[in-house]
Amino acid sequence: MIRVTVSYPPHEGCQFDHGYYQSTHAQLIRDRLSAHGLVKLEIDQTLPERSGKLPASVAAAHMFFNDAAAFKAAMGAEGKVLGADRTNYTDIIPVVVISQVIQ
Repeated sequence: MIRVTVSYPPHEGCQFDHGYYQSTHAQLIRDRLSAHGLVKLEIDQTLPERSGKLPASVAAAHMFFNDAAAFKAAMGAEGKVLGADRTNYTDIIPVVVISQVIQ
């Protein structure tokens, strides 16, 4: 199994609508990628640091697929739709990390 983490590293003055991301965008991910092998979706909202420094990310989506081929096919079919929705919740350019899940 693989985990695809899409995180959003903040910049000064960045915008991020957690409500939209956690409800509307998360549902869009489920609706579009479940038919392409999405096994599970987890959404994180980063808690603020006490120091006042910007956190490493403000939010992240963790998408689980059986293998990288399934993820690649899913994004080939639905990636443009998911990417186009980003402007509805943030101006941050996301960072994508693909990991092998070791159980």
